[in-house]
Amino acid sequence: MPSRPMNPGGASPVRRRALLGTAVLAVLVALAGLAAYLTRDGRSPSKAPAVHTRSATPSTASSAPRNHPRALPVPPKTHDPIVFGKAAAATLWSYDTRAYSRTELRTALRGWLTSEDRYADRTSVDKVVPSPVLWKEMAANGQHATGTVNEGHFPDSFTRALQADPGAITQAYIYAVTVSGKQSIAWKGSHDGGAESRTTTLAVQCRPHQPCALVGVMPSVAP
Repeated sequence: MPSRPMNPGGASPVRRRALLGTAVLAVLVALAGLAAYLTRDGRSPSKAPAVHTRSATPSTASSAPRNHPRALPVPPKTHDPIVFGKAAAATLWSYDTRAYSRTELRTALRGWLTSEDRYADRTSVDKVVPSPVLWKEMAANGQHATGTVNEGHFPDSFTRALQADPGAITQAYIYAVTVSGKQSIAWKGSHDGGAESRTTTLAVQCRPHQPCALVGVMPSVAP
């Protein structure tokens, strides 16, 4: 399992998750009635990046992974939550064990998070990074993955609530963005590798006078 996240201010993981529930999710509920999607049993969970060790289903996907190491991901400078959400999803579905360490990737992904600690959900981002043991096995095979996005949108309930009460978002400026796409996986000696569909709902903060930032990965997908 991934190592435990840092806890600024000495707050425990449980307390930080509670703060997220009372802050970020409260905003999303007020905007979109999203609590039903995030907490109700039976909803499909957000899919984390698939990690295999030399075992992927053959695919003819046109977006095959690149054959050379990639640099660590850097967040785009945009004020559009959907543009940012799509970039963040593609990044969360990507990794390259040939180019950097697991620790370096986790640090880079945390760099996408909002600087407002009361909203940043580091745990949800850490969960998409393979465990140290699995990363070591993947690195031995030169495994790498590329996330590609098909589309991104505001969930229907979010849009309806925002239309009903446009001013509700002005406290934290947090948007729900659902993104769908694919994750293509390859390793040394492979050609086409494999591809799997991915869908996730992200919380994205876009304050008027600063670029968007990631709040966290929602535990369930909001259509």
